[in-house]
Amino acid sequence: MRTLRRAWRLPSAKVSLAVIGLVAVLAVFGGAIAPFDPLKQDPSLVLQGPGGRHLLGTDYLGRDVLSRLIEGTGRSVVGALEAVGVGLALGVLPGLASLWCGRVFEWVVSRLADAFMTLPYIVFAVAVTGVLGNTLTTAMVAIGVILAPRFFRIARAAGLGLTRAQYVEAAELFGASRWWILRTHIWSKVLPTLAVTAAQAMAAALLAVSSLAFLGLGVQPPAPTWGGLLSGDLQYLSQQPWAPLAPGLLIMVAAGALNTLADAIRDSGATDLLPGGGEFAAADSADASDGDVSADQPEAKENIHVPVPAL
Repeated sequence: MRTLRRAWRLPSAKVSLAVIGLVAVLAVFGGAIAPFDPLKQDPSLVLQGPGGRHLLGTDYLGRDVLSRLIEGTGRSVVGALEAVGVGLALGVLPGLASLWCGRVFEWVVSRLADAFMTLPYIVFAVAVTGVLGNTLTTAMVAIGVILAPRFFRIARAAGLGLTRAQYVEAAELFGASRWWILRTHIWSKVLPTLAVTAAQAMAAALLAVSSLAFLGLGVQPPAPTWGGLLSGDLQYLSQQPWAPLAPGLLIMVAAGALNTLADAIRDSGATDLLPGGGEFAAADSADASDGDVSADQPEAKENIHVPVPAL
């Protein structure tokens, strides 16, 4: 948590959080904030330009573009959160479990992670929605499955270095259970690194939601989404060449804020909590563990008092 507090002091983190907070407000209260009904059609207002009444103009059915953009924020954000949640559940838990569940379990889940990492996420999502049904939840579960190997590798690499720290070995000698060690010594140090990965994955998932909506997958018309608005505007570029700018700019700003926040957390020392100096050093250690593990492991940087669990 000290890493997250240090990140808050960075100007880039404050700006990113302000942008993310604004997007969150639009996602939660979009229906109340929208000045017009996003589904109401008015043939007399088709393809009007920006003006005092309709700040971003109207689309090809006379619907207010600003209202549809605000209303579509919630679906886009919820879809990205679903994908990241699935990725966290399917990646972090097996990644930490592989540290203690034996070589067979470790080998199986590592090979599954390697296999899923080779799949292109858009093609995989299209295939899954074609088989299981074209819904937002189905598409986001497919994206989450593709994101899971990233969380698996990060969680396993971070935990692998920490399990060989002296204070963890001391706790084991005192009779601490693996669950107690994980909850007390490992989770708090893995969390900042996972926060960096989650922010980056959220940006990727947001782009994936928009890409799938652009292709007509996930949320079905007339329900608005950022990608759906972008797709609809491209058909009328000759009449409204400025129309794709609003949804495209919103997607770019939201994804950029998430990536900037991830960089701020990383620069605040998230990877310094890991033995070996960082995420990539830990990942190299994780890859080396598939073969022979060296007995000379890096020690923790902090001299931490080891609490003794109650017996």
